[in-house]
Amino acid sequence: MHLVAMLNWRRPFLRAFMRLTDHTDYSLRTLIYAAVHPGELVHVQSVADAFDIPKNHLVKIVQKLGQAGFLHTVRGRAGGIRLGQPAEAINLGAVVRAMEPDFALVECFQSEGNACVITQACGLRGVLGEALGAYFKVLDRYTLADLTTQPATLQRLLGEAVTSSVPLAAVTVKGKSPR
Repeated sequence: MHLVAMLNWRRPFLRAFMRLTDHTDYSLRTLIYAAVHPGELVHVQSVADAFDIPKNHLVKIVQKLGQAGFLHTVRGRAGGIRLGQPAEAINLGAVVRAMEPDFALVECFQSEGNACVITQACGLRGVLGEALGAYFKVLDRYTLADLTTQPATLQRLLGEAVTSSVPLAAVTVKGKSPR
């Protein structure tokens, strides 16, 4: 096989590695949903319905977002989720780093299990490392607030006929107001 043909064959393979997992994609969508409902405690089912995401899968994502401090979760019958910090403080690069399992774009990024025989002399790891750095440099410039500058339009597109959110003023946690 000619080198050009090999590179063209490999191109889709390399592109696939720069794709975010569904887990991270759904995390960002969940944060957007919560951001366009300020002052409300939204139900996980509402998010699942809006984006057609299985609720069981979304519950795991919400738990991880809560552990990372991006969401605040309230358990129980009147429970739900809201942003854990202002949208202006939620950095997209930080969310992606927290939600993605790893960024080993190619085998040589891994310290263990790297069986590539040319790692010592190949420049691919350096080039892809630089590209990954540039990727995060861009993500680090933006916050959740940058994604939600049109909240009314986003709510309309999310099919806000589903009204399963609870005003935060109606919820108390152990005798305290949530905000």
